[in-house]
Amino acid sequence: MTRLPRRLRHGEEATLVEHLGELRARLIIALSALAIAFVVAYAFHGHLLDWLNRPLPDRFKRPATFSPIEPFTTSVWVSLYAAFLLALPVVLWQLWAFLAPAFEEHRQRSIAAVVAFATALGLGGVAFGYWVVLPPAIHFLTNYDSSHYTILIRARDYYKFASFVLLGVALAFEVPVFVLALVRLRILSAARLRSTWRMGVFLMTVVGVLLPGVDPVSTILSVVPLVALYLLSIGLASFLEPRWRSDASAAPLPE
Repeated sequence: MTRLPRRLRHGEEATLVEHLGELRARLIIALSALAIAFVVAYAFHGHLLDWLNRPLPDRFKRPATFSPIEPFTTSVWVSLYAAFLLALPVVLWQLWAFLAPAFEEHRQRSIAAVVAFATALGLGGVAFGYWVVLPPAIHFLTNYDSSHYTILIRARDYYKFASFVLLGVALAFEVPVFVLALVRLRILSAARLRSTWRMGVFLMTVVGVLLPGVDPVSTILSVVPLVALYLLSIGLASFLEPRWRSDASAAPLPE
């Protein structure tokens, strides 16, 4: 029975063959997690499709398909998307476990905290997109010029659109992580963020307008949390930057 790959400690030396063996084992674990997640997602794909169809108006609760194979391929692709999300924590953990020895112990804890923060923001973005942005966007689009069109919703196109909305909102919610990364890399400073906060708020408003919520209500609902997250990132940068600078100044110089 193959052992799980052992996580190396910081500074621990290993040969190229050992690194390649560890990488191979972690890839197998990640792919196995994806395969198991796909089996689980496909077993419950009916519930998943019902969940995705819930924001649709009553007359579109069962999207149309236009070829004999489309119901099968659409269900497989939706299950694959769900499987990737389910397996993502395992995949990211295997990636982190492989890269972690390159960082010092205290930096490993910091990066782990950032990853947890980014995961929470991403989940919050998906929830916000599903319950706040997607329903009014669907309502607006399915009623736009309805007197001139016979509106049908194709299952494959709808699930792609819903995935795009949820992914776009989730990525937009990662603004604090992106800002903190720039501060951590000393590309930006907390003082500059504070002095240019109006420009940042304007940029967040533009991002909120560009999100797939096309009606005024969902657009406003998208802008408000983005602005709040940006202001939160300024506060976090102001709190964390002095600590990061003190840690950097206290670090021993390389010999």
